[in-house]
Amino acid sequence: MENRAVDAMNLGGSAHDLSIWGLFLQADAVVKVVMLVLLVLSLWCWAVIFDKWTRLRRLNKRAREFEESFWSGGSLDDLYDRVGARPADPMAMVFAAAMREWRRSAARGLIATESLRGNLQERIERVMGVAAGREMERLERYMSFLASVGSTAPFIGLLGTVWGIMNSFQSIAASKNTSLAVVAPGIAEALFATALGLVAAIPAVIAYNKLSTEIGRYGGRLDAFTSEFAAILSRQMDEKG
Repeated sequence: MENRAVDAMNLGGSAHDLSIWGLFLQADAVVKVVMLVLLVLSLWCWAVIFDKWTRLRRLNKRAREFEESFWSGGSLDDLYDRVGARPADPMAMVFAAAMREWRRSAARGLIATESLRGNLQERIERVMGVAAGREMERLERYMSFLASVGSTAPFIGLLGTVWGIMNSFQSIAASKNTSLAVVAPGIAEALFATALGLVAAIPAVIAYNKLSTEIGRYGGRLDAFTSEFAAILSRQMDEKG
């Protein structure tokens, strides 16, 4: 049995390093490019995942704190003075945008008649919608990248797989030997490229689904606050009218 193993290695040439680093160094140039692309995509995906996850946790925490201040029963003008004209939190940003429009219109006397109050209500809702949309667009940035990696990385890995198998058949044709020692390096390279494709795709798909759900939940929270605040301002306009 040992003699057969030695004969197979001699027929196949020198022994190949089948470690991960060895597979990369011995791989064909095309397979190396595929591996590097997949490695970069995987690292970029993890950077996006970490950034989105920490940002969502921070935004939800700030939203809870702002909602506590908003519903505490204090003056809206005092709250606006505390959060400032351009706060970092999206919910506070929507609030500040509406309050700016409210103060500007009240200073110009644009709430004296019912028609003017109706126009002001529309402007405030539009301003809040634009502010909320802008903040959600920032939050959803790079989500399409996760979706693209999740759908394309397996096929990029498949390219390396096909190329590695082609190299295996070329080695068989060149050496006229079908021993495992001849076929194994190319097949190992092919399987390694496939594995890298899955390593990049699986976290991207899972993270995209999870983050999309969390972003949608936060967007619903922001829309609910926008509607509630618009109703509060509408009641205040009716009282002042």
